Amino acid sequence: MATREQLMALMRQFTVETDRYVDVASERDSLYRTDLHALSIMMGAARAGLTVTPGLLREELNLSSPATTALVDRLDSAGHVTRRRSDVDRRQVHLHLTDKARTTGALLFAPLARHINDVFDQYSEEQLALLHDMMQKITDATVAAKNEARNGATLTDSPSSG
Repeated sequence: MATREQLMALMRQFTVETDRYVDVASERDSLYRTDLHALSIMMGAARAGLTVTPGLLREELNLSSPATTALVDRLDSAGHVTRRRSDVDRRQVHLHLTDKARTTGALLFAPLARHINDVFDQYSEEQLALLHDMMQKITDATVAAKNEARNGATLTDSPSSG
């Protein structure tokens, strides 16, 4: 039986290996990690039917305004996004993924998805449902920890640090 410590160690290792994969795979398309994060945010927003603005990217990626402008310029120059003025408020710019961005993303992550799907094939639907529930809760806990860290929580604020 896996211990909590072993699971935490595996999750850390998974995070490190995922980062390494992204580094290696993104070199092929000359994309920076921030570019990939921006495209991921945009893909998630598109799935949810939301519009992405440079301000949203700035907030989500914790970037300065000049860094956000440079990011959007890079993505635009590379053909990954287009900029369109809002029909409601012409001062607001909406960012839209291009087919090139979708294709690049699919190619970039296809090997990873293929290998992970091979692992998923080893589990029953019930086991996958349990894993889905666990991963959702771990993701939610990670977001909560990020928000605590962003709001200035320290180790001494932890309930278990007494």
